[in-house]
Amino acid sequence: MIAETYITIVALIVLGIYCLVWKSNLVKKIIGLGIFAKAVHLLLITIGFRPGGIPPIVTPQNLQTFASLSVDPLPQALVLTSIVIDLSITALALSIAILAYRHFRTLNTKNIRRMRG
Repeated sequence: MIAETYITIVALIVLGIYCLVWKSNLVKKIIGLGIFAKAVHLLLITIGFRPGGIPPIVTPQNLQTFASLSVDPLPQALVLTSIVIDLSITALALSIAILAYRHFRTLNTKNIRRMRG
């Protein structure tokens, strides 16, 4: 099950990078950036996964086996922080795309470069 998850994550990363590098529409590039970020989130959560793991909360019942059975809470905290940063970056990128469209009347990066000089 874990191998399929990693294959899916790699496919999403490749798709995101493909959109960022080869697409010339700004909105498609922003969507590619979002796909790439979500793939990184999935990777971090998958790294922290432990089959049969228990929540990272210490109780008197699991005190002896806590270190060997609990899942790692650090990737979860990193992903929560990264989701907020990803949302901010997406909002900023869409704002820049709107301003570029108002100024150049196109979202095609090749045409924007040509018009700029």
